[in-house]
Amino acid sequence: MRIVLSLVAFLVLCTGLYSPQATAGLIQASVVKVASDTVPPTDKLSKKELKKIRKAEKRKARRAAKESTQPDVATDTIPPVPDTVALEYDTLPEPDTVAVVPVPARKDTLVIVGVGDIMMGTNYPDDSRLPPDNGAFLMRAVEEYLRDADVTFGNLEGVLLDSGGTVKQCKDPKVCYAFRSPVSYVENLVRAGFDIMSLANNHAGDFGDEGRQSTMRVLDSAGIAHAGQLTRPYVLYIRDNITYGFTAFAPNSGCVSLNDIKNAQSIIAHLDSVADVVIVSFHGGAEGAQYQNVPRKKEIFHGEDRGDVYALARAWIDAGADIVFGHGPHVTRTVDVYNGRFIAYSMGNFCTYRGINIAGVNGLAPIMKVHVNRSGEFLWAQIIPTYQTYTDGVQPDPQKRVIRLIRELKEKDFPESPLQIDDDGLINYIAQ
Repeated sequence: MRIVLSLVAFLVLCTGLYSPQATAGLIQASVVKVASDTVPPTDKLSKKELKKIRKAEKRKARRAAKESTQPDVATDTIPPVPDTVALEYDTLPEPDTVAVVPVPARKDTLVIVGVGDIMMGTNYPDDSRLPPDNGAFLMRAVEEYLRDADVTFGNLEGVLLDSGGTVKQCKDPKVCYAFRSPVSYVENLVRAGFDIMSLANNHAGDFGDEGRQSTMRVLDSAGIAHAGQLTRPYVLYIRDNITYGFTAFAPNSGCVSLNDIKNAQSIIAHLDSVADVVIVSFHGGAEGAQYQNVPRKKEIFHGEDRGDVYALARAWIDAGADIVFGHGPHVTRTVDVYNGRFIAYSMGNFCTYRGINIAGVNGLAPIMKVHVNRSGEFLWAQIIPTYQTYTDGVQPDPQKRVIRLIRELKEKDFPESPLQIDDDGLINYIAQ
């Protein structure tokens, strides 16, 4: 009897374990579904971490620019592709619904246009040196070239102020000029497509603090970035998901000092840490047709230290500058490349209506169209030649005179430079 009862109990136990209900329970217990809201979100990078990553990328690009060759990667050093793992569909978590916000694609090539001095007429001491039609015609013939860029830069000589201000006092009245353009003339800059202006020059303070404040206020209201005054030594400009840092230097009161290398390098290093491309403008070098060459030494003009622009440009690039645009001599000087970064030593008188000599070489100027990668490394450039007259404003030059001038000056000043400039103004840089 005991044997029979034990056998019956054993059969009942086995039947319970292998019932369909029990079997289903065991199978369900082996598959665990993870609810999507229990997955921790991916950590976002802080601004500080993003700055570190951007700076590391730029340093890597600079090191690559200095290396003439790159080692080949042997194919047998590439790790094999791991085996494909098939996942059961019903074991994947159900995703949350995510709203996708389109982000503009970052460009591989950036175009920066730079021009020289701009002074659109002055109402001081009277209105006789103001252009007709508020100067609307002055840059009309070249607006298509100015607007064809990611960023367009110019050097604003004088102030934007309708009247008043305290006119400057000069040591030598024979070489003293004060420029005051009407506030409405900012419309000419907007229409031409200017994004950034330098206010670091010897005419930014022509009418004292009232003139400085008016100029800055007018540019701000027009959406044009600017820098170079002590009250605004640098500025960040963002377009199409690219950040541009800009600063400007001059040997004049109220401006960020041209010759204070340590301070300039500090500003540039900061911009390099937060921006993709750093643009530097400077007002330096002696003035006049007899000063078209870059002497590679300090230049003194009318007792003013106009700097050793050759050494300064290189010091700024060492600190993190990607493009250096020069002005001040009122004539065009040549171009160069240092550590893969572009330098234009002076872009001459671009749009200067009366009060500034535009005869001969003084009236020839380039529109410098510079192409760089996202790290600011020079790729190539195009010189668009222009000339100006008081009656017609700035015009494209079919004779291409400034192209020949820049090429001749390069052969004299920098015969060792690997830059090549062809008859049409195309500038190529052959890395060594």
